Amino acid sequence: MDPTEYALMDAVEDRMWWYRAVHARLLDALAERPGPAGLPWLDAGCGTGGFLARIGERFPGRRLAGIEFNPGAAARAAQKSDADVVTGDINAMPYPDGLFAAAVSVDVVCHQAVEPARALGELHRVLAPGGTLILNLPAYEWLRSAHDRRVHTGFRTTLPDARARLRAAGFVDIRAVYWNSLLLPLMILQRRVLRDGPGDASDVGEFAPWLDATLHGVTRIERALAGMGLRYPAGGSVMTIATRPPGTPVP
Repeated sequence: MDPTEYALMDAVEDRMWWYRAVHARLLDALAERPGPAGLPWLDAGCGTGGFLARIGERFPGRRLAGIEFNPGAAARAAQKSDADVVTGDINAMPYPDGLFAAAVSVDVVCHQAVEPARALGELHRVLAPGGTLILNLPAYEWLRSAHDRRVHTGFRTTLPDARARLRAAGFVDIRAVYWNSLLLPLMILQRRVLRDGPGDASDVGEFAPWLDATLHGVTRIERALAGMGLRYPAGGSVMTIATRPPGTPVP
């Protein structure tokens, strides 16, 4: 991403409504499917480390690792968390086979600089058999906007496409859901009508406290309903959880 986007992320990822919402969803997924006991978790494309810090708060004592392409962001991530953060490329990660119980990657596999099939193959490789992969990806090409240009989104996806990519990479027990669904009409208005010009900024930034609290409140309601089993037919993001098949040998 552009250096300004890393700076924005660093400044707001501990309090902006979207980050709090996605982090809560990811933590739920890790609690549900933590992978084999005793192995560390990986944040693949950890940015400036906000989610690694959240994992440490929710799961104290869990060994954590992060990999980030931007050296400055990787250094900042190491400062924010107790994780072992390295500078590297998700297309060719500097980890041995089968090292991690779970890997999380938030809006990274979809980046212009990432080769999706290669990156998913690497994530499969570094997970232990029975390990968990959790991805967040932006939904729908028709939602592409100035935000995607700023953060260099390579593709936006759908549930069938996300499932197909994971199956092709060798993952099983795949669950994919849309989320950020209740706010989708506002997202469409924001992205396709109000801020779709070449000079417009990304969606990351400071929000008025009342607006941030309102948006976060809506995501909390949606998360609660999802926890009761409600599934949404559309949403601004796709979240997947999948497993490297147990019993498959580490290459």
